Amino acid sequence: MNTVDEVMSELKRLGSEQTRKTFARHGAPVDQMFGVKVGDLKTIVKKIKGNQKLALDLYATGNSDAMYLAGLVADGSAMSKKELETWAKQATWHMISEYSVAWVASENAAAAELAMKWIKNKSPKIAATGWATYSSLVSFRPDEALDLSEIQELLELVGQQVHQAPERVAYSMNNFVICVGSYVKPLLAKAKAIAKKIGVVSVDMGETACKVPLASEYIAKVESIKRVGQKRKNVRC
Repeated sequence: MNTVDEVMSELKRLGSEQTRKTFARHGAPVDQMFGVKVGDLKTIVKKIKGNQKLALDLYATGNSDAMYLAGLVADGSAMSKKELETWAKQATWHMISEYSVAWVASENAAAAELAMKWIKNKSPKIAATGWATYSSLVSFRPDEALDLSEIQELLELVGQQVHQAPERVAYSMNNFVICVGSYVKPLLAKAKAIAKKIGVVSVDMGETACKVPLASEYIAKVESIKRVGQKRKNVRC
């Protein structure tokens, strides 16, 4: 399975109307996807892992299944800032922008720079991608390699703006507080204070059972099992 056509043919075979309907309820563009379960995508990852060009070509198709697959395969450290900027702009819905793009961008040497640039973007989609990228970054990068003062400023920004932010941006901001509290031990107290300040973050999750996690409760749970500061080995899921 070495070509875009071969992979797209397999994606089409694996797609289902039920999965399409499920993703549609979460905001996916139904006319740009086959509806492939993430578990099935991971079986393809094993066959094309390491094929960077194929990953880039799959993302360029604009098909959501192919784009998510690309995010599971691509090596973000090998991509240029221009390529990552293109990925952020072309993302079709939040599963791509806040997960696939964020995962890949967080591996890049310019991850923090890109995240900060995107956070300031007027487009809610791009801004949410920026917050998600920084969340991913703090989850695996050693604390000594992070700009703790910048992260603290971002926490303050969440405390000031989360309840006025567009919904997906607010969701990503809330998750940023959770990630800092969970993975950056030197900023645990600050993250807890901001989590308490913001309280419940309201986001319309559509016709789904999904809920916005309460940051204070989530961080408290991580703290109770003594996992604060334990970094992730792999940001993809």
